[in-house]
Amino acid sequence: MKKLSHYDAAGSPRMVDVSAKIETRRVARAQAFVRIRPAVLKQLPRNPKGNPLEIARIAGIAAAKKTSDLIPLCHPLMLSHVDVDVTVEKNGVRISAIAATTAQTGVEMEALTAATVAALTVYDMTKALDKSIEIQDVYLLEKTGGKSGAYKRS
Repeated sequence: MKKLSHYDAAGSPRMVDVSAKIETRRVARAQAFVRIRPAVLKQLPRNPKGNPLEIARIAGIAAAKKTSDLIPLCHPLMLSHVDVDVTVEKNGVRISAIAATTAQTGVEMEALTAATVAALTVYDMTKALDKSIEIQDVYLLEKTGGKSGAYKRS
């Protein structure tokens, strides 16, 4: 089994020292799905709080930039690009987030944070219409760069 890097020899949590790593271009893409009843989806354009899809997109971008403030052992990164795409589907809203940087550590957490916060924002903006909305399927789709190389979810 591979050793977890966020623990020292005594088992205490620690921030990984990435200072010896080479800076490489790193890109990660993550997704989330917000399951919403079709009747509620039809009401999205008339949402009294505003356009939940656009607000969610902006919230996701802002969240990616704050990842190290939210996840204690994440390194603060200078992001070169973040984008969040929010698409209405038959049974809900699919969110795809991408984050990019040139750094010594990856941007998977930034992409995942963007997708998750965008999903939470859709929930917040629509909860008055339906309390049974579910946030599902939050996961990394792909990543490139770094020592471990490329990953693509099959």
